[in-house]
Amino acid sequence: MNGTAHAAIGAATGFAVANTLHTTSTTTLILVSLGTISGLVPDLDIDGKLRGRITLSHKVTRLIAQIIGTMMILYSLYEGTLEEKLRGIGIGVLMILISSLIKQRHMLTITGAGVILGGVSLQQMWVILFGVYIIIASLVSHRSYTHSLLGAAFFAYIALKLEQSLSIDGVFLTCTVSYISHLVADLKVLPFNKRGIKLFLPLSSKDI
Repeated sequence: MNGTAHAAIGAATGFAVANTLHTTSTTTLILVSLGTISGLVPDLDIDGKLRGRITLSHKVTRLIAQIIGTMMILYSLYEGTLEEKLRGIGIGVLMILISSLIKQRHMLTITGAGVILGGVSLQQMWVILFGVYIIIASLVSHRSYTHSLLGAAFFAYIALKLEQSLSIDGVFLTCTVSYISHLVADLKVLPFNKRGIKLFLPLSSKDI
């Protein structure tokens, strides 16, 4: 199932929870938004809409690093002792070489680290945990741990902490159900899915 469908199911989940709890229009909007995002979160393990939204383009980052490396090389040619020049040129060359290896997946890892630092600064546990989730998603293969019951349980805990932080009823239920809806929609038993998900990792790697 594609990202648009997952987002739509998540949004519908948020709306259903809001109607069940008879929330205000503002809270309804919040729950619908959280449902939309949560319905897409499992796919952070692959280049897609949500990953593209929360990370800088790796091409932009690569270009910036290459420009800085080049400037460092040029600056080193005109300033400092011979040793300082060689050191500066070496660092500049190293920056250019490393930047050529940057991929979008690396940008997600960097984003996760930034989210963790932000969470520490804000003293918000859900932000720290979400940063950890992002880093994990950037390192695992598609439809593996983020599409497992273990991943769902971890995200549910993040949602619990988010509800406690916002003090808004329905946040935990919306986020958790929307996340699970993504897993259900990706199951191999559904006729429109050619491949399934490894739901029971790490106990079993069988596609379901």
